[in-house]
Amino acid sequence: MSGKGRPERGEYRSAQHEGDPSNRAGRAEGEPRSAQHEAGPMTVVATLDAGVRSLGLALPAGATAKLATFLALLAKWNRTFNLTAIREPAQMVTHHLLDSLAVLTQLVLAPGARLLDVGSGPGLPGLPLAVARPDLAVTLLDSNGKKVSFIQQAIGELGLANATAVAARAESFRPAAPFDVVISRAFSDLAAFAAVGRPLLAPGGLLVAMKGILPDDELAALPSAIAVVATPALAVPGVDAQRHLIIMQPAESDP
Repeated sequence: MSGKGRPERGEYRSAQHEGDPSNRAGRAEGEPRSAQHEAGPMTVVATLDAGVRSLGLALPAGATAKLATFLALLAKWNRTFNLTAIREPAQMVTHHLLDSLAVLTQLVLAPGARLLDVGSGPGLPGLPLAVARPDLAVTLLDSNGKKVSFIQQAIGELGLANATAVAARAESFRPAAPFDVVISRAFSDLAAFAAVGRPLLAPGGLLVAMKGILPDDELAALPSAIAVVATPALAVPGVDAQRHLIIMQPAESDP
């Protein structure tokens, strides 16, 4: 599917809080801090590598190390700030990293495409997408300044020149330019997501909602001004639950 997301109840949504003054001394850029991989960094990396291969994705050089660093940072901050209910490292790989990366198996994003992650929380799915696709311009939006503090810290730790964090409500966000894709796994209702995301789209842009079970009632409740382009199922390695993308677009007849 070409283009320039409330999560499954209890699985996609995480409680996300504030930032952490992390000590970066003595660590090369992009290198995972082994002290933070308490379950063993090689276990995390091996699970991630196997999952990426299973998804059929080819990540750029250094991407796996950056994703492991992100996971380590998330786990460290989570001990104090409760950013996510998932705490076991291997499950964080599958339910956070691979779950986010699986989007790329269904979306063909042109180089230079502008992507907005609405309600990003701890940077999901936006940060994994920014790591996997450094040719994208990714904006991560959340209304909670404390959550954005974590995202900003992660962007700095990972050295992501293509990612920007913004603390604002989507309803009041006024970007310098519209987005080719607006994605979220933070909305419980498709109509609400479409209402928030549609004004932020460029002409021909896509609204992409990450869901668990296919939400037939929500699909039926969408306004006629929103066309459903596709509802592909996602096979996420290590996740024994349904996953779907709901890909939408403003109807052509809509002004």
